[in-house]
Amino acid sequence: MSDTPHLLIPYAAVQSAGGQQALASLALPHLERLLARLSPLAGDVGDEESPSPPHERALARALGLPGADGHLAWAAWHVRHSDTAATIAPSAPDNAAWAFITPCHWQVSTDHITLHDPLALGLDEASSRALLAVMAPWFEQDGITLLYDQPTRWLAHGEVFADLVSTSLERVLHRDVRAWLQAAEQHPVLRRLHSEMQMLLYTHPWNEAREALRQPTVNAFWVHGAGRLPATATPKSPAPQMPLSLRDAALREDWAAWASAWQQLDAGPVADLAAQVARGSTAQLTLCGECSAFSWHTAPRSLRQRISSLFGLQPFKDVRYKL
Repeated sequence: MSDTPHLLIPYAAVQSAGGQQALASLALPHLERLLARLSPLAGDVGDEESPSPPHERALARALGLPGADGHLAWAAWHVRHSDTAATIAPSAPDNAAWAFITPCHWQVSTDHITLHDPLALGLDEASSRALLAVMAPWFEQDGITLLYDQPTRWLAHGEVFADLVSTSLERVLHRDVRAWLQAAEQHPVLRRLHSEMQMLLYTHPWNEAREALRQPTVNAFWVHGAGRLPATATPKSPAPQMPLSLRDAALREDWAAWASAWQQLDAGPVADLAAQVARGSTAQLTLCGECSAFSWHTAPRSLRQRISSLFGLQPFKDVRYKL
């Protein structure tokens, strides 16, 4: 079963009224035929307040990344298994604790702290590196080393991240971050750094230059993917196929694009997997919502299941309400 193709679909169902309305009128014939031919595996039932969304938990299991909800060391995994791993941080200890740091803009009001999409900052490599140079000395004083990775995602290593509960950036986009911020600030070092960066960046020339150009400013950062990776953690093969079109549309709350993306998935990767299963190949399918994830695979089925697959389809509506 190690070579079994695995299709993992994030945001297959969503909680919002717009998403539910879009899904209600959506026809997904290939998905329903595929579900009718597969047998269920144990589900991962959660809620929308969990630090790690269900597709990240499912992907971690499929890849062989150990860790519980909120303790998935994605940054350490990236450092160890990246094609450029040897050049990312050659001086960092092999057992270093890592995290991703994303510069961002918080909109603060009397009863909300809303985290805007970091992509809306429009950072390029040069501006991101310049900002990193401004912030890095403050982190260094607390034993945290910042390193450039992408314009909206830096790497950091330090003992503060070893046992830190960190919330996925996707969980907090466009939302009130206060409930998750309490976990993010559980360590006094990070709590102080949050306050110091707000004061530092408020009137810093880097932000003043952006304001002069009417560009959004950076006034905060978000820690995610934190943890230490055991030496024995090795990736499983092959990695799941995880299309991100539904996720991207859902995070923008563009439900017309989300429905269109579902139709393309159904006619593409889902139809391909269904055809493989019809020919007798093994396969696994995982559908993830904002709370839970459920998987199905090819396995010996009961006579009732075989008859059902011949004469009827598995309605996706019976599945989506569980996600």
